[in-house]
This record gives sequence, C-alpha cells and structure tokens, in this order.
Amino acid sequence: METSGSTPAFGARKEGRWRGICPPFPRLFTVTCLALSGLPNACGVFAIPDIKPNIVLMLADDLGIGDIGCYGNNTIRTPNIDQLAKEGVKLTQHIATASICTPSRTAFLTGRYPIRSGMSARTEPRVFIRTGSSGGLPPNETTFAKLLQQQGYTTGLIGKWHQGVSCKSRNDHCHHPLNHGFDYFYGTPLSFLNECQSGKDSEISQQLRAACWSYTHLISLLVFTLLLGNISGMTSLKWKAIAFVAVCGILFFITWFSCYGFSRYWDCILMKEHIVTEQPIKAENVTFKILKEAISFIERNKQGLFLLFVSFLHVHTPCYTTELFNGKSRHGLYGDNVEEMDWMVGKILTAIDKEGLRDNTFVYFTSDNGGSLELREGSTQCGGWNSIYKGGKGMGGWEGGIHVPGIVRWPGMIPVNISIDEPISLMDIYPTVVHLAGASVPQDRVIDGKNQIALLQGEVKHSEHEFLFHYCGAYLHAVRWYQKESGALWKVHYVTPKFHPEGASACYNRKICPCFGDGVTHHNPPLLFDLSRDPSEANPLSPTTEPLFNTILSHTERAIREHKKTLTPVPEQLDIYNIIWKPWLQPCCGAFPFCWCDDETDSNAINIQI
Repeated sequence: METSGSTPAFGARKEGRWRGICPPFPRLFTVTCLALSGLPNACGVFAIPDIKPNIVLMLADDLGIGDIGCYGNNTIRTPNIDQLAKEGVKLTQHIATASICTPSRTAFLTGRYPIRSGMSARTEPRVFIRTGSSGGLPPNETTFAKLLQQQGYTTGLIGKWHQGVSCKSRNDHCHHPLNHGFDYFYGTPLSFLNECQSGKDSEISQQLRAACWSYTHLISLLVFTLLLGNISGMTSLKWKAIAFVAVCGILFFITWFSCYGFSRYWDCILMKEHIVTEQPIKAENVTFKILKEAISFIERNKQGLFLLFVSFLHVHTPCYTTELFNGKSRHGLYGDNVEEMDWMVGKILTAIDKEGLRDNTFVYFTSDNGGSLELREGSTQCGGWNSIYKGGKGMGGWEGGIHVPGIVRWPGMIPVNISIDEPISLMDIYPTVVHLAGASVPQDRVIDGKNQIALLQGEVKHSEHEFLFHYCGAYLHAVRWYQKESGALWKVHYVTPKFHPEGASACYNRKICPCFGDGVTHHNPPLLFDLSRDPSEANPLSPTTEPLFNTILSHTERAIREHKKTLTPVPEQLDIYNIIWKPWLQPCCGAFPFCWCDDETDSNAINIQI
C-alpha cells in the first residue's frame, strides 16, 4: 500500500491513490473489506442506503494548505480540523477553481467555471470590492442551495457571501443569498476587510486613493497659489475663475472621499436576511455572532433536513482575533486567527453531536483559495503558508493559490482516516451534495463539477476529471491533465505572473499579482511540469528531458479547443461599470447617507466556553 510520502515512477499504474486503513462500516449497508490482505483500495461498498443526510459545508477564507496540522503544520494548533480528518477522508489533490475569492466561490456554488456566468474579470480588481456595486452572481444561475431547497432542505448561509447584493435599486437584492436558494442568511455581503478595523491600512483601491489625494493636494496648491498671486498683485485672474477652480476641487474631493473615505461604513456591514443589522461591523463581536448563528441554525432545524453553509470570515485580513486567542499562537496574529477558526469548527461539530445528528450529517471543510503571500506588516507576513506549493492567492495557475485543504466526514458511509490523492475540484461539491439530496443537476447548462461520492466511498479508483482549466480572471493561465492509466499528473503553464523583486516568490510590489499586461509572462513553448514527481513546480520539463513533451502539449491544446467550444458569451459581472460604487445601490440601515446602526441586541450575545 502506498505510503504518505511516496511518489509513483512515471508510467507506473496507481491503484486508486487511496492511503490509510479500511474501517468497519456499521450502518445499513454491506461492505467488503480486504485490508488485511494488503491489497490497495480494499474497501468495496456494494449498497448505499436511501437516506438523505444533513449537509454542513465549512469554507475558510484565504487559508493556506500548510496552515493545518493534518496537512503537515506542527506549530499552529488545529486539533478540531485534524480530528475531522481522522474521522473521514483527507483530499490531497484538492483544487480551487480560481486563486481568489469571488470567482472561486462562484464555482463552488454553481459547479461551473466562473467564466460561464460572467464572474471572471478582464480588468482589475477581480473581486467585488464594494457592497454598493451592481455586479454579482446572475439570478439565472442555479446554486446547490436552490436545488436542495426544492428537495425539502432548509438552507442557510452564515458568514461571507461576496457574490453581490443588488442590480438596479437598493432593495431589489437580485444577487442576494435569499435569491439564490438560501432560506436564511446572516453575515456580510462583501468580505472582512482591513477597512473593518480601525488602524489598519486601506485594502480597497489603495493606488487610486493615493492618486486622488495627490490630485486633491495639487488642486489645493493651485488655488492657494492663484489666491496668493492675486492678493500680491503678481497675477490678475478674475476672482470668479479662482472660485470656479476651488469649487471644482471641493466637488472632486467630496466625490472620491464619499466613495472611499467612508468605506468602513459602506462596506463593513452585517445583514440578517434582507436587513442591515450592524453598520459598521464591530470586529470584536463578529466571531461570536457568526458562531452563535451557525449553532442556532442547527438547533432550529434538527428535526428536518438542512443544508448549512458556514462561510468563515477567518482568515482573511485584518485577521481580527478575540481575546480568547489573541497572542496565543506561535505565528502572530495570523496563527491566532487560524487557531480561533479551528475552535469555531470544533464548536459547530460539537453542536452537531449534541443534537444527535453526527451519523446523518455530511461534513465538508475547505478553503476558497490559497494563502496570501504579499500581505505583510513590516517584515512580518500576515498571510498563510502554502506548504511546498509555489505561489499563493491571486497567482493564476501556480499550485500555491489553488491547492487547498479538503476534508469530508460522513460516519458509517465513507471510510475514516483515509487520504485520497485523486484530483478533486471545489466545483465537485455541487453535483456531490445534489446527488446526496436526491436531486439532479440542471440539464440546460454545462456543469463542470463531478459527483465524487463513489470515489469517496471507494467504489471507483479514479476521479472523473481528466483536464482542469486554471483561469486568472478571464484569462486561461494553465491546464492540468491527469492520465489515469499511468498516474502522471501534467501541468502546462501558458501565462505566469512576474514576481517582484526578481527572484522573489510573490508580487511584493503590488497587493496581488496581475493576470495580464506587463505584469505577466507569456510562455512559448509553455512551461510543463509533472506534478506527480515535482509538486513544487520547481523544474520545468523540456523536449530533451521529457520525450512526451510535444505529445502532452498537443493533447492539452486539443482539450483547450474543446473546452472553449462550450463557452458562450454572457454579461460580464466584474467589468468596471459593475464593480464601481453606486450610491443608489448602497445597503443602508438608515436614511442614506446616514448609515450608522447597531440593531444587534444584548440577547444576541453568546457565552461559549473554550
């Protein structure tokens, strides 16, 4: 049986790429287990009970695969996530569809490459940065929540949405979670940003803000100079002309400062269903509120079927951590935040056990993308660790931005303490949970995700994925080709970001690496890696070192052509018009622009013991 660190030789057949031991299966179906014989993939499931499970999906924000104990970290304490892995299946080739939040979450929710729904950007930024923008997940997209809702599930989303709010008016909520199949929503429609905590550097349009300040200073200096010149007699401009310049400068300042200067009030908000309940967010309380809502949802719906999607605000900047965990880890604020999130995971799992739902609950934990490498305060890195993988958040096809943790637990239905080394995409959760709920995926559109329940249960040896396409915004940067027969896992890079300074491992001259323009390198011939031998993507192959070089490129290019044939033009949701702030769309708990409120009462407090 293959060991944890072994890598097959090129051309060697890999039997199912499972690792671990074969456990007993006590519930409602027959299992043949031949583990004692030493045969790989010894567990065969012959019958599946006709039971619909509750489903709990937990999605971290910007968590590096190397930040968790069960994936090799021995300095950050994650006992609850580690225990979840021991009680289920750990996915070691788990791939996000995008290396940045918004498009990755779109693919997670819809089972489709985000370019199919217009959620891939051709410009910067590649995510929604304002709650008062008009872009978002199109109403005609069908999320897994909508399909499960039709199957009688009570569906809830707690935490981060980041898929837009409204289209044409403040209250149309066309992109809102409640318009996409969720019966209940509590959380932030955007993300948890630096702006949400006083004293942190701005995260939204930092370069644009700096330019606006510079222009404001120049206009002020011009007005002052003209005034001084007229007063001293050195110039003889009309006072009306000077006044006109001054008024234009004031209007310019008001316009841009109202947009960016109050972003803490505009963008850091909590919503309960359609109502803004806290504006701005009180960072010191948000962790407990998210946890309370997740636990309360389980308690309220324990008698029926439910889907709970817990979309953590952790571990995105500003990594606000409560006093319970602040200063407790060995890796500064980021480590504190990871350990606090692990504690939240433990509390949610405890709530499931307390209500007697453990055996009938499918639990899944992952991250939307890899850790950010550029986030620093001085010389201290504030983002995650992506283990041996190159790159990080926002870096197109490099593994560090898309190779994410994945853990699945379903007691009695899937093995325990097993690792699966097959390529599995975040898109796969869509058809998998839809199947578990007894529904069918939509037939009127392309669904790129694959139902992986047979692989999780050991009925099949290989993932259904042959090719996976890695986009950076709307630009195809890389392609992964899995040869099931040989076990080879090829990765072809057509475009990669230029790291800065030269020789660095990230774009430290920017907040995030670009997808196009002068900040990327187009490779001709493309870079080729065999990830089964070189998972760190350190040694590109050539026709000299790899005899199949040209054959691999030919197969990959043919797959790209076939893939592009399935793409149809759709409205772009992340173009300039759709991402800019529109005051008439701004969610507001009062009379705009006086958007300050705290409708969260003391009864919302929760006493949770560590």
